[in-house]
This record gives sequence, C-alpha cells and structure tokens, in this order.
Amino acid sequence: MLTAHLPSGYLLGRLAGHNRSNSPVLIAALIGAVLPDLDMLYFHFVDFGRTHHHMYISHWPLAWLALGLLTIAILQLVRAAMLRNIAMAFFGAALLHMCLDSVAAPIYWLMPLAQGRVELVSVPAHYSHWIISYALHWTFALELTIWLAAILLYARRKKIPIAS
Repeated sequence: MLTAHLPSGYLLGRLAGHNRSNSPVLIAALIGAVLPDLDMLYFHFVDFGRTHHHMYISHWPLAWLALGLLTIAILQLVRAAMLRNIAMAFFGAALLHMCLDSVAAPIYWLMPLAQGRVELVSVPAHYSHWIISYALHWTFALELTIWLAAILLYARRKKIPIAS
C-alpha cells in the first residue's frame, strides 16, 4: 500500500462512530494509520535502503499488538474510557496498516518470534520503476477503492454533491 493508509484511518475512525473532524478518536486513527511508515525516514537517511523497512520493529504487528493490549489494559484499570477508546483507534489503525501492507508487500506477522512473511500477492517488476509496476497492477485498484470510499464518506458528511 502506497497512498491509502491515511484514508483507511479516516474510514476506521468514522466507522468507530466519530463524525467530527476534530474527534480525538478520529485523529488517533489517522495518526495510527500512517505512523508505521515514519520508519521511512530511518530507511532513507540512516539505513540508506539496505534493509526493507518492513523488517523494522515499526512494522512488526506483534509489537503493535503487545503495546496496544498493554496500553488498553492499563487505561481500563484506571477507568479512563475516553483514553482507552483513543488508544483502541490508534492501535487498531496501526494494525490495519499492516493488513493493508500485507496485500502486496511482505509483512513479518510473527516477528520477532519467527521470520515468516505474509504477502498475499507479489507484484512483478514489469516496468523500469517499481512504482509504475505497482500502479499498473490490479492490486492498485484496492488502494483507489479505499480512497474513493473515504472521499465519498467525507463528501456525504459535508453534504458535498458528488454528481448531479
């Protein structure tokens, strides 16, 4: 997934029932949906592309799950219901990021316990640049569908006419 993480966070936040654009739950879902890809800064400026960024801990679903469960359990114990809902949206969106990445890129779902990777579809390198190969592959339609759903939901919420 290249571009649809942010709209997937929007859809998740809206499906959680948070319609206000300044809702803390919606904002947490938006941040959680894109935060795993901040590792691209390290990938480009420190690692210089030597290690696939999906090998970094920021792309380990078990790390997100463990941290999320611990955070939610603590917030449940201290009876912080609103913060718990925010944490659930944040960690849910981060895990959604991994699910979406698993469609056409390797995600190591059991790291650090096992190095087996899940990649539902391998996109062959038919063109000179991998982005062109990906954009012309049928899996890119999933990305466009997520964008379309988010745009339509936003337009419906704002009462913006899509077609006349």
